Amino acid sequence: MQLEEVRKTIEATIENITPAGARRLAKDYLEPGAAKDQISKTASELLDWSHRNRERLREFVAHEVSRQMKAVGVATQSDVDALKKRVRELERTAGMTASGRKKATRKSGARKTTGRTSAARTTTASKPARPATRATE
Repeated sequence: MQLEEVRKTIEATIENITPAGARRLAKDYLEPGAAKDQISKTASELLDWSHRNRERLREFVAHEVSRQMKAVGVATQSDVDALKKRVRELERTAGMTASGRKKATRKSGARKTTGRTSAARTTTASKPARPATRATE
């Protein structure tokens, strides 16, 4: 029966123990006929203990995942955010838009376009050149 109690205790460390579950564990640990206030106090201590251990486990896992990600070379969200900010500043100083194109600036005295693109403009083709003829000998 002691092995079962150890298993329940370890499970209480990892899972989110309920107050009812903590009372059951407290009754299992205490001698039969223990006072209600003693059971309540032990259950409260088990709840606190379970919460602290879950938090420690969460912090450990988060730290380990972060350490492994750094070892592999994966950038953190703060690294990516810092790079985005730097790129935006560089684009702003270079006068570029977010798409990477230079902003269109109009020089004073520049002609207005009619809205047609260069692909829409057509030129008349001249007659094809005749092949050169040989002079007769």
